[in-house]
This record gives sequence, structure tokens and C-alpha cells, in this order.
Amino acid sequence: MSVSVQILAAVAILTNAVVYGTDVLAALVMRSVYRRLDDATMTLSAGWGHYYADARMPPVGITGVVAALGAAVIAALTGSAGAAVSAGLAVLALVVWLALYARIAKPINAAQKAAARSGVTPPNARALQERWDSIIYPRVILQALALVALLVTLGIA
Repeated sequence: MSVSVQILAAVAILTNAVVYGTDVLAALVMRSVYRRLDDATMTLSAGWGHYYADARMPPVGITGVVAALGAAVIAALTGSAGAAVSAGLAVLALVVWLALYARIAKPINAAQKAAARSGVTPPNARALQERWDSIIYPRVILQALALVALLVTLGIA
């Protein structure tokens, strides 16, 4: 057993659980809330939410990815093939999550933040939110897969 792998897996679990929980809240609650709001209120709420989340979440997410990657590397170097594979699968899920975020969510976050800060609701506000919502379930699934893989890593390391 590698204590280093277990510690890194635990850190990755805790930090990615924050991201998972945030995405689950968006999927289960905020999607429905935004559908009931007018475009201006939805844009203000989403825009200010992204303003604070985009400022506060990156250190959490980065720590989770780095810890998962560290667990995979150390597990591989110490000959713990099962832990290396499970941690590697977690890293893969997190990288795909990051790609979805960077390609789709981040530009929408920027547009909604700008709209909230300026007080001007864009004419495509609803379409922006629908596009953002279109990837929230895949993001939840990817985070869940990463967490399960990290739990396996923790258990077998």
C-alpha cells in the first residue's frame, strides 16, 4: 500500500466532490430555477453566479486534477497497477470534463458575467443558458466517474 497514493486520492476526492456537488446543484436545481425566470433575472443570477464561481473554483478543480494525476503517477511508479489504472481513469474523466468546460461553458460564463456586470441582457440570453445546460448532465457523469475511480484508487492503493 502506498500512503502517498492514498493521500493524493483522498485530496482528489475531496476537491472533486466540491466540483461534483456544484454541477449536481446546477443540474438538479438551477436548470429548473432558470427556466422559471425571465431572461434578465436569469442572466443576472447566472452571470453573478459565474462571476464568483469562476473566481473561486479554479484552485479547487486544479488541486483535484493534480492530486489525481499525482496518485496515478505514484501508483504506476510503485507498481500498483490497479490503483494506477483507476487513478488514470479519473484523470481521463477530469480532462474530458475540462474540455467540455473550456469549449462550451467558459465562453458562456464570460458572456453572462459581462451581461450581469453591465446590466444589459443579451438578445440570445435564453439560448446561451440552454447551451450551458446542454452539457451539465455529461459534466455530472464525468465527475461521478472520476470520484468512483478515485474511491477505487483509495481502496486498492
